[in-house]
Amino acid sequence: MLVHPFRPMSSKALRGLLLPAVLLLSGCQTVLMSPSGDMAVQQRDIILISLVLMLLIVIPVIGLTLFFAWRYRASNQKATYKPDWDHSTVLELLIWSAPLLIIIALGALTWVSTHKLDPFRSLERISAGREIPAGVKPLEVDVVALDWKWLFIYPEQGIATVNELAAPVDRPIQFKITASTVMNSFFIPSLAGQIYAMPGMETKLHAVINKAGTYEGISANYSGAGFSGMHFKFLGLSEGEFEQWVAKAKDGGALTRESYLQLEKPSENEPVRRYASVAPDLYPAIVNLCVAPGTPCMHETMHNDALRASGAKDAARAGKPAGEHDMSHMEHMEH
Repeated sequence: MLVHPFRPMSSKALRGLLLPAVLLLSGCQTVLMSPSGDMAVQQRDIILISLVLMLLIVIPVIGLTLFFAWRYRASNQKATYKPDWDHSTVLELLIWSAPLLIIIALGALTWVSTHKLDPFRSLERISAGREIPAGVKPLEVDVVALDWKWLFIYPEQGIATVNELAAPVDRPIQFKITASTVMNSFFIPSLAGQIYAMPGMETKLHAVINKAGTYEGISANYSGAGFSGMHFKFLGLSEGEFEQWVAKAKDGGALTRESYLQLEKPSENEPVRRYASVAPDLYPAIVNLCVAPGTPCMHETMHNDALRASGAKDAARAGKPAGEHDMSHMEHMEH
């Protein structure tokens, strides 16, 4: 449809242009603004508070801009004309004090929330006004970002799943997160903020889901060709439903080191898999990049490097050849 540049658009044409936009927006889900986990709720509140504080400046500035443009337009003969005016102490105080106070408020909010919502910090509550019941232990889940799928290991239950995660409602969850090859990002918008998964390193995230349901989990960091299909379902279940889900996983196969090495190979759009058992110490081996037979574990390599570095320093102090002192130092440590 062509519209003449100097002819006003008809209401019918305007409706025709707006209707597709409305239909597209109707499919949007503001999950970040209506989460189902307490950590995500607190993070949402920080966003809203920050927005309100910033609008305290933005709205008056926009309003005053429009007011001055109208008040001092060329056709307004009643407006005061002062070409030599250049300073007002009152205006200077207003202009600088308001932004300064907002910066202080945002700084205080950031400082408090950064420590309070530290993903490594254990939860202090289930939700607003609800403390964690005595004797309730967090559900431990080991998360591994693979190419291009997610592996979840449950040490307490002795099971593992691919591209499906489940947890009981109102029970704290402790995630330990790593990656197999490249840096990735573990993100369940309804549960908590995203946190990076890095090979050879382990990060942690503490969270809790407060409403039963099925939620979307994604990778929030581009990691290659299969990135677009690297998503999973997070199930918020009752205690009974979670036990049934664990029992269902018990019908699967075994996740051995050999089967993990096959699973680790790049693949796209993987279906849900369940494993009834997990090889002992598989997750620590994944973190230390030594699942394959004969591969030295990273923590052992770092330990030996530290011994050699310490031996070299001691040899330099004693005035002995570094190699000789290093060998004697390592023999002493072995004994």
